[in-house]
Amino acid sequence: MSKAKSDKVSPDLDTPTDLPPAAVDKISTALNTLLADAFALYLKTKNFHWHVSGRHFHDYHLMLDEQSEAIFATTDQLAERVRKLGGTTLRSIGQVAKLQTISDNDEDYVPPREMLRELMEDNKHIAASMRKAHKLCDEHEDSGTAGLLETFIDETERRTWFLFEASRQEGSNAA
Repeated sequence: MSKAKSDKVSPDLDTPTDLPPAAVDKISTALNTLLADAFALYLKTKNFHWHVSGRHFHDYHLMLDEQSEAIFATTDQLAERVRKLGGTTLRSIGQVAKLQTISDNDEDYVPPREMLRELMEDNKHIAASMRKAHKLCDEHEDSGTAGLLETFIDETERRTWFLFEASRQEGSNAA
C-alpha cells in the first residue's frame, strides 16, 4: 500500500508512491485543475473552429483544429500522471465544470479576431497555472510531473504565439 492513503482513493486504486500524502493531494489537485482547464479550452477551441467565419476562415479553421488536437492530447497524460502519483482524477463533465478556471464562451457570434485573442489569453492563463504547478512539483521533488509540465508549457506558449501573430492588426499588436 502507498504512503499516500487518502480518503478519496479506493483501496482498489491505491497506487504505490514514495511521495508523502500531502504532496500527492496538492499535486493531484493542481493537475486536476489543469485537466479541467484542458477540457474547457479544448471545447472552446473546437467551438471557435466550428464557428469561425470570414476571409481567413481556411487558415483559422485549420489552426484551431490543430490546436484543439494538441490540447486534447494533454488530457490523458495529465490524468494518468495523477494516477501514477496515487491520486484520483476527474470522472465527469460536472467535475470539469466545478474545477475549470477557463471561462466558457456561449455567444451566438464571436468575430474571428476576438476568438483568437480570447484563446490567446486562455492559453497564457494555462501556461501560468502550469508554472505554478511546476513550482509545487519542485517543492515536493516530483521531477516526473515537472518534466511533463515543462513540455506542456512549451506547447502552450507556442499556441499563444500563433494566436497572437494570427490576431495582429497589420503593423500593430492591437486586436
